Amino acid sequence: MKKTLFVLCLLFTTAAFAQRGGASYTSSQPQSYQFPSQPAHAAYAPMSQEQSVLAATSYTSAQGERPASDFPQAEGVSLGAFAREVRKQHAQLKKSRVVWVNQ
Repeated sequence: MKKTLFVLCLLFTTAAFAQRGGASYTSSQPQSYQFPSQPAHAAYAPMSQEQSVLAATSYTSAQGERPASDFPQAEGVSLGAFAREVRKQHAQLKKSRVVWVNQ
């Protein structure tokens, strides 16, 4: 088992060095990276005309607020009725036969 593991490690190490390029070397000279310049990136320019981002169809807008009574709302369940329903569901659940007490 140890021999097989050693052979596999040797094989993987050889494959890792082969991917690196084998005969290539790393230079001790520092490498400096120069970023490409963007001279017109933040230049001032006059404002252009507004452009619509909507589709070519007609657009209608209105102002004002509609009262909440215009929109149908579901009747809410009272808190007491909800608590009774949850208590009834909890009573119907299967109880554990064994109770562990750590001492």
